[in-house]
Amino acid sequence: DEQFESPSKPKFPILLPHRLRVTTEASCRPVKYTTQMIADGVEDEEKWLAAGIAGLQQNAFYMHRALDTNNLRDALKFSAQMLSELRTSKLSPHKYYELYMRAFDELRKLEIFFKEETRRGCSIVELYELVQHAGNILPRLYLLCTVGSVYIRSKEAPAKDVLKDLVEMCRGIQHPVRGLFLRSYLSQISRDKLPDIGSEYEGDADTVVDAVEFVLQNFTEMNKLWVRMQHQGPAREKQRREKERNELRDLVGKNLHVLSQVEGIDLDMYRDTVLPRVLEQIVNCKDEIAQFYLMDCIIQVFPDEYHLQTLEVLLGACPQLQPSVDIKTVLSRLMERLSNYAASSSEVLPEFLQVEAFSRLNNAIGKVIEAQPDMPIFGAVTLYSSLLTFTLHVHPDRLDYADQVLGSCFKKLQSVGKVEDNKATKQIVALLSAPLEKYNDIVTALKLSNYPCVMEYLDTETSKIMATVIIQSIMKNSTRISSADKVEALFELMKGLMKDSEGTAGM
Repeated sequence: DEQFESPSKPKFPILLPHRLRVTTEASCRPVKYTTQMIADGVEDEEKWLAAGIAGLQQNAFYMHRALDTNNLRDALKFSAQMLSELRTSKLSPHKYYELYMRAFDELRKLEIFFKEETRRGCSIVELYELVQHAGNILPRLYLLCTVGSVYIRSKEAPAKDVLKDLVEMCRGIQHPVRGLFLRSYLSQISRDKLPDIGSEYEGDADTVVDAVEFVLQNFTEMNKLWVRMQHQGPAREKQRREKERNELRDLVGKNLHVLSQVEGIDLDMYRDTVLPRVLEQIVNCKDEIAQFYLMDCIIQVFPDEYHLQTLEVLLGACPQLQPSVDIKTVLSRLMERLSNYAASSSEVLPEFLQVEAFSRLNNAIGKVIEAQPDMPIFGAVTLYSSLLTFTLHVHPDRLDYADQVLGSCFKKLQSVGKVEDNKATKQIVALLSAPLEKYNDIVTALKLSNYPCVMEYLDTETSKIMATVIIQSIMKNSTRISSADKVEALFELMKGLMKDSEGTAGM
């Protein structure tokens, strides 16, 4: 049984993490991370989950009875025993989540009880001390976070001190799955208590800088735990570990979402503190899954304006990622967001010129393709297609930019010869269709000197499809061709319809 000693004889001072018990989970009970389904596999896991839920519910029942009679000591005793069910190593992350959510619901009830206890005269400082006497570290830290939430709300101590205490104490759990869920709980109970601008917890001693530091520290520790999962267990279980890691990724990414909601993070703070710290962690972890997911998170959760103003820093991280990271998707999504931002209002277009967005993106894509000579042609063409779409949205009057993109694509195609990959040919069609859709005028497309050069690399059937797209554009827009040179250039583009695969006349 968990034992709690009298609050009149505190063992530990408050808010001095370096003087608190330095017990770690490893020193309590060495555990090598594994979620193998021994014997009967999934059936065994269901039994373990059922046993965990049964134990949790039984102790929750006694906890409720103690809450109803305002028996603090028994409430803490049975809540600690209830939380001990989360110490299991036998469940996959998916099943562990089911157990965690049941414990989470019970902890919300316990938090309400703690609030009522403080209203009845119980010292929140003594309560914060008392829960640190739980015998096992995992229940102790869940209880500490729960009381810590009430402690911050009471404003008897600066929010930053309590938050710093909690985020550092959680280092005691180094088991990846248990540690991730514990820190996710810490993030959940603290997100409405951050000392943000306009928050009731902001003050002389608490600023938005403290809020940002707390979230960044929790994010860093969670990412380390998440990455560690990849390196524990036999090589033959790599695929299963990757599946489990993907199930847990949102626990880590949620920290970036919390940061994006902090009102006090302006562009300067994002550029000088938030983005460099996040990118440092992403690059240094050297993990393919984490790098791809977290780069995508940055692109999705932070404002378009911030991406534009920090484009150089964000793009500078791309060549530092692992070669196996799907960088084409990351950059394509970034360019898609920036394209939509440019299309949202003409007033933002000067910002793109100011930061030289096209030049930076073009250089970044060139470096990525150069650094990955084995990148499939589909990936390279996808990047150029996204860049061309971006260029047509942001700089519709700069045909030289569009032609430069087509020229870079042509150069890449020269190194591989005729394109036979079906996905790549479809992407080339999308690339060549973009100017037609933007300008609604084949005459403008004919001004792009590299347009026919790229089209040369389509196979016969796809050339016919592209020629048909051009004809449909001419008919739809009633385009008039004003000179013999342009007619000749147009026929050159449509030669796929005029010749069959043997090169004889088809029309």
